[in-house]
Amino acid sequence: MPVFTPHTVETAPAAARPTIEGVRRKLGHLPTAVGLMAESPELLTGFLTVTGIFDKCDLGPIDREVVVLTVATRNECHLCVAMHTATLTRHGAAPELIEALRAGTPLPDDRFEALRRFTHAVLDHRGAVPEAELSAFLAAGYQPRHALDVVLGVGTYTISTFANRLTAAPVDPPLARYAWQPAA
Repeated sequence: MPVFTPHTVETAPAAARPTIEGVRRKLGHLPTAVGLMAESPELLTGFLTVTGIFDKCDLGPIDREVVVLTVATRNECHLCVAMHTATLTRHGAAPELIEALRAGTPLPDDRFEALRRFTHAVLDHRGAVPEAELSAFLAAGYQPRHALDVVLGVGTYTISTFANRLTAAPVDPPLARYAWQPAA
């Protein structure tokens, strides 16, 4: 028997109901992952809040998705990879960029590759990024504030990747065409 319940508005803890109802209204459906996160209203609210904040940071939309997919592939969150592949597709990102992000291979765009490498450095060094790696990131045209925006993105999407893996959140049917599995 599963440990985690994919809640609906009717079955969710009372504190999570307004949040999941808002997600359902906004998207037109309730993603299973949101229903699973609703078991902890604080986790769900926290994740959605920091997602909204990350979406307002100074990184552009595709830059943010480079950070998200880098975290998602590193943490092997099949759901996050599918969701953010769909987001990159909606943003009109180059298919070669999307494929390289999903495969964890060097990106065809030097600036995005510097961002991907810096995101890996933040993860690998738990924030204590070596000066040479920070310098390479800045030399690619990013600003010091962008380095902190990457930290915000890493924190935000560590929440969702860990929660999705813990709850075994499935890929909902609308995202099935973006399904992903980590390389063996």
